[in-house]
Amino acid sequence: MALSRSNLGAPAFLSAVDAPTVTPLKEGKMDPNVPVTATSADLPPVTLATADAVGETRGARFARKAHRTRLYLYAFAAVALLVALVALVIANTGHVEVSWVVGSSSVSLVWLVVFSAILGLLLGMVLATSTGARARRAADAVL
Repeated sequence: MALSRSNLGAPAFLSAVDAPTVTPLKEGKMDPNVPVTATSADLPPVTLATADAVGETRGARFARKAHRTRLYLYAFAAVALLVALVALVIANTGHVEVSWVVGSSSVSLVWLVVFSAILGLLLGMVLATSTGARARRAADAVL
């Protein structure tokens, strides 16, 4: 429902005669000493959004707010994991000896933990992808 400024029910004392008077200068500057009157015909129409016009149901609003809450929880969890990672790095700055099949090397414990975490993440992603694809093929075969 589009309403113009003239039919919004403004009080009679706010007429075009009482409008503030300001003249635009060059480069978008205003000179308060030179009068210019603005009437309701000069102003663009205003569209009022009602609950019916928006069309958001109670369930849609709940879903939107629940999604926002989940995003905040994910952000909080990410910050908490980052703090834990920093604490892990600070606590494990010593060097350890790593034995390989063909030899050994000395490495900082922090880098060993970070390498192990990345390797575990990559292996988990590969495993999840392969088992997910197998599950999808089995579900497609049933249908």
